[in-house]
Amino acid sequence: MGLRFGFLSTYPPTQCGIATFAESLVRHLHRSGAHVGVVRLVDAPEVQVLPVVHQWVRGRRGAEIDAALVLDDFDVAVVQHEYGIFAGPDGEDVLDVVQRLSVPVITVLHTVLTHPTPNQHRVLASLVDRSAALVTMTETARDRLVAGWGVDPATVTVIPHGAEDNRSDHPSPLAAVPVRPTVLTWGLLSEGKGIEWALLALAELRETTELPRYRVLGRTHPKVLERDGEAYRERLLSMTRHLGLEGHVDFDSRYLSGPDLRRAVSEADVVLLPYDSAEQVTSGVLTEAVAAGKPVISTSFPHAVELLSGGAGILVPQRDPAAISDALRRVITVPGVRDHMAREARGLAASLLWPAVSQRYIELGRTLLGHGRVDLAERDLASHGAIALGAQLRSAV
Repeated sequence: MGLRFGFLSTYPPTQCGIATFAESLVRHLHRSGAHVGVVRLVDAPEVQVLPVVHQWVRGRRGAEIDAALVLDDFDVAVVQHEYGIFAGPDGEDVLDVVQRLSVPVITVLHTVLTHPTPNQHRVLASLVDRSAALVTMTETARDRLVAGWGVDPATVTVIPHGAEDNRSDHPSPLAAVPVRPTVLTWGLLSEGKGIEWALLALAELRETTELPRYRVLGRTHPKVLERDGEAYRERLLSMTRHLGLEGHVDFDSRYLSGPDLRRAVSEADVVLLPYDSAEQVTSGVLTEAVAAGKPVISTSFPHAVELLSGGAGILVPQRDPAAISDALRRVITVPGVRDHMAREARGLAASLLWPAVSQRYIELGRTLLGHGRVDLAERDLASHGAIALGAQLRSAV
């Protein structure tokens, strides 16, 4: 009988990066012979479709008990952690579920901050202490855990984000791309995406080079839309008009996934990630781009530094239109640059594809089964000392 994984996560039809990640991992675990059920985070009950087996309604009193009971019926619980997806200050309600679990817990950390607030640190330290294993998607995130939280390195496994196989069976030389190549940025739109710097870069690039088509693909993040409406998108559209870039920039407000998204990525000649953050340790967009064999220009956030430093892309400083403009000019006009970057990207693809990634999770789950179920009383007694140690280490950093 295959290993039985219980997931705690957002999940489609929720539109967010973690939901998309969970859906892909669940699908490929199933293809690898595992059995998976999802406890889905929702704001209100919705129609429930397998593999969703239970819905945890955020903020509902007592709902954490039911969620824990469902997860405890699996062999291993897999918690997708990001502060913003759980209820309570800094998502602390996740602790109400995890502390009730006796099955081994794998916590997948999508964010590991270098300078968390005291409560962010408390929440993650408590979650770390209640996890049998931790998964990060980069070495940078692993190093932050060890240095900032006093985590035993042996408990942290680095497993790449994962990507669908979007490679061409017969990649053609990139020198043969159209005279006007397409540069693509995609993902949920919000402040911090850095699109404004890309627009300024295009305005500068126009002085020396014929402009590419710049496609910005993605709807506004639902939480941003609820709070601010389309203010960011409208500001970008205004900038586009002010800079005289109409006809060169295409804002596509659709949320694409599956084959439609893969088609959009495959049609791009260059992927641009002009993100503001220097903290980001995980990027599904970056992983998908590299796995598809696409040349990438990216700001120097940690995940990009790890994936692109070997030659699969060009790294530029945050908020630096001149650097983005120069990188675009090189990739678009200098012979051989695109080809070299694409070859390097294709060389990384095999380890990033979902079949390889899902197998890593199955192997990790099997190692935890030998440890048996957790004695909750003994664990909670031991946890006080571990949390105190983590706080001491944090204050010393």
